[in-house]
Amino acid sequence: MAINEQNLPELVKEVRRQLGISQEDLARALGVSFATVNRWENGKSKPSKLAKAQLDSFCAKMIRQRKLLLAGSNR
Repeated sequence: MAINEQNLPELVKEVRRQLGISQEDLARALGVSFATVNRWENGKSKPSKLAKAQLDSFCAKMIRQRKLLLAGSNR
């Protein structure tokens, strides 16, 4: 699953909505701060390469566990 930076704020919101988790919960799962997730979701910053890889891995894991369904994910 490749993360499109243009749609990152929408992706973060949709991931949280489908999983029913807070920004703090997502931050904890990714090993980043709440403020970082908040800035991504509000379009104020973009994730580093490492954070992007962590988000990608997290989403892929949730998709495999059938907890998350994202457009364009064929898993």
